[in-house]
Amino acid sequence: MNRWRTGILRGLQALLLAGTLASCDSGSDLPLDNYLTRLARSLDRDIEPLPERLPPLPRARDLQLDLTPGSIDLLDLLALRGCELSVTIGKSNSSLGKLAADSQRLLLELEFLALAPACVNSLDAGADAELIATLEAAMLSKRRQLPARIWNATLGGPEFRDFWKRPGRLGDYPAATGGEVPTALQRLSVLASAWLAGDYRAGGEELEALLDDVRRGDGGALLASLGQQQAGFAAAAPALEERLQPAPLCFGNTPSPEGRVVDTVIRKFFIGEVQPWSVQVARRRADLMPPVVSLETSLADIMPDTYRQWRQARDQLLASAVDAPREHARGLAALLESCGLRPGAGPAKAG
Repeated sequence: MNRWRTGILRGLQALLLAGTLASCDSGSDLPLDNYLTRLARSLDRDIEPLPERLPPLPRARDLQLDLTPGSIDLLDLLALRGCELSVTIGKSNSSLGKLAADSQRLLLELEFLALAPACVNSLDAGADAELIATLEAAMLSKRRQLPARIWNATLGGPEFRDFWKRPGRLGDYPAATGGEVPTALQRLSVLASAWLAGDYRAGGEELEALLDDVRRGDGGALLASLGQQQAGFAAAAPALEERLQPAPLCFGNTPSPEGRVVDTVIRKFFIGEVQPWSVQVARRRADLMPPVVSLETSLADIMPDTYRQWRQARDQLLASAVDAPREHARGLAALLESCGLRPGAGPAKAG
C-alpha cells in the first residue's frame, strides 16, 4: 500500500472514530464519584460537583499554520531528469501531492531536502547556474518552513486532535491502556528533533504508523480524569470545612458512631479505591506527558497563540491535580483529629 492510499485510509479512520466518540454516552464510572457520594452521605452535607477548568482544544483551523506553496516548474523538472529529486518534485507538483495530508506533505519536503544537495552537486556550475540557484532557494525556503510543516503534521494535525479528545465515558481508565501510545509519542519527539537538526532521512517511513498510534491515544481521557479528580476534591473541601465548624466529629479522642462511619468511608473508598486509582492516573501521566512536552518544546517558536493559551490552561490543571489528593487528605486528617484517627491509621474502635 503506497503512502497516498495510506493517507486516504487514515482520513476515513479518523471520520469513523469521530462518529464513534460522538455516539458515546456521557458520564463517569470513576471510583471518585462513588467515594464523594458516600462521603457526602456520611457527613450529611452536600458535595456539589464543580465544572472542570480545562477549556476545549482550539478549532482545527486555528491550529494550522499557513505555509507558502513552492514548486519547480515543468522546464526545470525536465532539466533534472538525471536526478532522483525529479521524482519527488513530480509527486509534489501532482494533483495528489497538492491535496495530500500534512503528514504526506512533510514526507515530501523531507525527501526533497534529503535529495536536493546531491542533485545540486551533479549539475554544471556554469551551464546550470540558474537551475542551481532555483534549487538552493527552494532548499532554503523548505528548511525555514520545516518547523511549521512538522507542527501541521503532528501537534496541529488531526491525529493529535483525536489524542486530546475526551471520551464519552472514562470507565475503568487507565486500566486498559498500554505502551504503544507513549512509545509513539517518544519516537515522534525524537524524529522531530532529528529533522530540525538536519537529519532529513530519519524515520520518515515510520511517520504514518506513529501518528496512527497517537490517534488512538488517551490524552483526552487523562486530562478528563485529572480534571474530575481536581474538581471533585475541590467540591468536597467546603463540606469538610463546614462539618468542622459547629462541633467536632468526636469528643475526647474517642470515635463516635458518626466518626466510625466517616472513618469507614475514608478507609474503604478513599484509601482503598480512590488513592490506587489516583496513583494509576499519575503513572499514566508520567508515561504520556514528557514526550508531548518535549515535542512542544522543540516547536515552541512557531506554536500558534491559540494552542499556547490552551497549553497554559492544561498545565495549570496538571499542576493543581498533583496537589489535589494531598490537600484532600489533609482535610480528612483535620476532620478525624477529634476522633484520635488519621487517614491510613488502624481501624476505628468503639469507645
